[in-house]
Amino acid sequence: MTQAAPQKPTNRVLGSLEAADLARLWPHLEATTLAYKEPLYDAYRPIKFVHFLETGVASLVNVMRNGDAAEVGTIGNEGVVGLPIMFGDSTAPTSVYMQVAGAGFRMKAGAFRVEMEQSPALRRQVLRYTHVFFNQVAQSAACAHFLPVEQRCCRWLLMTGDRMGTDDYHLTQEFLAMMLGVRRAGVSVAAGALQNAGLITYARGHVRILDRAGLVKRCCECYGVGKREYDRLLGVTPAQGSRRRNSARVVR
Repeated sequence: MTQAAPQKPTNRVLGSLEAADLARLWPHLEATTLAYKEPLYDAYRPIKFVHFLETGVASLVNVMRNGDAAEVGTIGNEGVVGLPIMFGDSTAPTSVYMQVAGAGFRMKAGAFRVEMEQSPALRRQVLRYTHVFFNQVAQSAACAHFLPVEQRCCRWLLMTGDRMGTDDYHLTQEFLAMMLGVRRAGVSVAAGALQNAGLITYARGHVRILDRAGLVKRCCECYGVGKREYDRLLGVTPAQGSRRRNSARVVR
């Protein structure tokens, strides 16, 4: 008999599963705490675990021959770290490590492969997330090409807050610079403008969003497009629904 899950996970892939499907997975899931810059898998090395984050943000990074690193995607509590396993691969040319410390669950890659074959519900949700992740990468590429740094900064601050479940969190200049594709000086200018407008405070890597509705208004269209796709494909959690209603009241 499988072990019943004691509570509904806040990871949106796991949380979308019915109780019976989650109970099947639960014996394979190991709770884990993840530190800042902790690697989840390295480029061209076997991926041993698939991770379902509950809090924190992981960064998918591509490193060039000269050592320059570019962040090409982020994963939070909406998704899964280790998608190459789903496609039958065991390695990837990119690395993933934690950019915002957090916690979640991990599952051995072999067990994940088996469950993907045996659980249509898990397979459906992971495929939906894969589509969401592709949309995120595509939207980020367009955003970086056409829009100014300040608007892109608003987008990433809001996305990180959504994933952390709070408007008060730690976010290093190094990570924000990598997300935005600019030098740290560019981050200081963008964050300074948002502070002067009374939308955030940002000091020593600590962000506090003071006016979420104002930040949304100042943001580029990409945040709204991406969020609608996340909610359409992955569903809206009760906490997110409450935040959405509160935000709507503020806007009015």
